[in-house]
Amino acid sequence: MPTSAPQHEPEQVPFWFDPVCPWAWITSRWLLEAEQVRPVRADWRLMSLAYLNLVQRDGSDLDENYRNFMGTAWGPIRVCAAAAHHHGPGILGPLYTAIGTRLHTQRRRDDPAVIPDALTATGLPASLAEAAATTEFDQAIITSHHEAFDDVGLDVGTPVLRIRGTALFGPVVTPAPRGEAAGRLWDGLTAIAATDGFFELKRTRTRKPSFD
Repeated sequence: MPTSAPQHEPEQVPFWFDPVCPWAWITSRWLLEAEQVRPVRADWRLMSLAYLNLVQRDGSDLDENYRNFMGTAWGPIRVCAAAAHHHGPGILGPLYTAIGTRLHTQRRRDDPAVIPDALTATGLPASLAEAAATTEFDQAIITSHHEAFDDVGLDVGTPVLRIRGTALFGPVVTPAPRGEAAGRLWDGLTAIAATDGFFELKRTRTRKPSFD
């Protein structure tokens, strides 16, 4: 009697995100594309750009506009942390998609209804929006943040991925590769992650984030 080939569990890819970052959003959409053509699955985790820039880097070299933006960046990630606390870490992917779609794809960055709308779309209680203005879950965010940045360093931002034990910043790409192109980018990253002593590969960005 013929037997089917053994089914392997998808490779888990820890992905640290802050929902306010447009570049992390694009990279997250790439990883979801890669899931369709490679045996990988995103393991969504929290980091905070506000903590990175205002605390770990002491706010140095920030212009006034970005400093003000960082002051408001705590809100969405706190809501994500509260949702994970009350409903489990599996809610982070759907909630990140709901928030990111509204902030970036729909370009509603200054709309106070983004968080309530995202909670409703994800089937979560509206009361979770109150976490945006509290510090109750900050330690959970900071602990998760350190899991990435104690490894990858402070001279990078988000996204951070851990691929087969190696933490990497990026990939920073726009727009998100689709289909087999997403798979090929994944293949390249696995080769980079497996290269002992690899640290950096970069060129100057010449495009703004594209959410198409």
